[in-house]
Amino acid sequence: MGDFKLNLASAEEHLDGEDVTGDVVLATLDGTTDPAEWIRSVENGNTLFLAIEGDLNELATGFAREVKDAGGSLMHFRNFLVVTPPDTNINTDRL
Repeated sequence: MGDFKLNLASAEEHLDGEDVTGDVVLATLDGTTDPAEWIRSVENGNTLFLAIEGDLNELATGFAREVKDAGGSLMHFRNFLVVTPPDTNINTDRL
């Protein structure tokens, strides 16, 4: 196998310079959390990965519209709801 040289210092120069903020928050969507808390979390740049326990439409009613209106995304995937802030895409190309 040939030599492979990776210069991380110069690689950083090619990044677009955007700072990634926020965390991935793992939680359960079961109606016990105030919808305003989910909204604040997404507004703070967090991505939510919520295990759905109950009727999704009923459980997401308090925050889904506000997240979408603010430019965020919601995706039901298996038994989870993925909620992202604006400018964070959910790539479904491999599904």
